[in-house]
Amino acid sequence: MIIAAVSDVHSPRNYTDFVRAVESLKVKPDLLLMAGDMIDRGEIGEYERIFNALFGKINCPIVACFGNNEFEQVRDDVKKKHPEVKFLDDDATVVSVGKIMIGIVGTTGSLDTPTPWQKQNIPNIEKIYQDRVGLVDRLLVRMKTDLRIVLMHYAPTYKSLEGENPRFYSTMGTRMYEPVLWNRKPTLVIHGHSIRGVKKTWSDTVPIFNVAFPLNREIVLIDTEKDLKPGIAKFV
Repeated sequence: MIIAAVSDVHSPRNYTDFVRAVESLKVKPDLLLMAGDMIDRGEIGEYERIFNALFGKINCPIVACFGNNEFEQVRDDVKKKHPEVKFLDDDATVVSVGKIMIGIVGTTGSLDTPTPWQKQNIPNIEKIYQDRVGLVDRLLVRMKTDLRIVLMHYAPTYKSLEGENPRFYSTMGTRMYEPVLWNRKPTLVIHGHSIRGVKKTWSDTVPIFNVAFPLNREIVLIDTEKDLKPGIAKFV
């Protein structure tokens, strides 16, 4: 099975390059995952352009989580205007691809250190981030599917952030999810947000893909038969 994944297009900023990336796809994916910040600064009208770019190229289920640029106040409108996409906001869904059942947990994710704006404008943001970790853990426990995927915007481990300035690791991701990944062993994790980080890393035996578009400059394709097997990279 081929999973396509992308995030951080920040349309209209990277829209033209995104269109080129979609048009250059050589295979038709079985599932498309979007890990947030597909639009810039709450510009929900840009979603129409995103989906126009996918028309005729992507004929598979599309599941998305929200990033920090999909502001809380626009998320309900996004869901209503685009029912063809399953948007996950701290919840889960099951998608069928042929005979394969895929469980997907979707969340914006958490930060070890909330940004100054978040501290000032979102009450109890530290608790919200901590509670999300427990929610992801519970949703994974309940999921009895062939594949289990965690889809989030922020990085679930600092290992994905290598290449970014270490001073800002705690405001780009968290280590709080690492015990969840070690204990629950999802099939894979997909995230974005880090545009200078590592494209792929491992948390124990769990593969983690950073699909941020400015980092990869393409739609990331994941072959579940070839790309999820632990190798020497996980010990580095």
